[in-house]
Amino acid sequence: MPIAVGTKAPDFTLKTKDANGLRDVTLSANFGKKNTVLVFFPLAFTGVCTQELCDVSQGISAFSDLDAEVIGISVDSPFAQEAWAKKENISVTLVSDLDKKAGEAYGVLFPGIGGGIGTSTARAAFVVDKNGVVQYAEQTPSPKDLPNFTAVKEALAKLK
Repeated sequence: MPIAVGTKAPDFTLKTKDANGLRDVTLSANFGKKNTVLVFFPLAFTGVCTQELCDVSQGISAFSDLDAEVIGISVDSPFAQEAWAKKENISVTLVSDLDKKAGEAYGVLFPGIGGGIGTSTARAAFVVDKNGVVQYAEQTPSPKDLPNFTAVKEALAKLK
């Protein structure tokens, strides 16, 4: 069960890999500056996840216009995420929750991914405001379902 709206968002520092190498991404770096949309997804290089992150990347200006940064989070390594982002032209910052601590903190771990061989993060979306408080929280009923990004944008619009 995902953490509730009104909850202080658990902070994290996770790794990303891009053309500049490995670097840290810390949620609280946005506090006081901009809102953050956290998009948890099960695994890179899978159909629904590719559709989701490509759609978000193509519509990234809608989030920027609402003063929000989007961060995609999965249990993949930062190296796999970078390869996937290059292959699919994903522009969203992707961070690695390889140890699953962020997924656990947000209550969105999903056992049984890949035919029951492991645990990943569920498909979920959170809006974290500039004060670090969760203003929207959704975990989809199944990994095949996408979050309601219209509702995510509506939650962001209320923060302007």
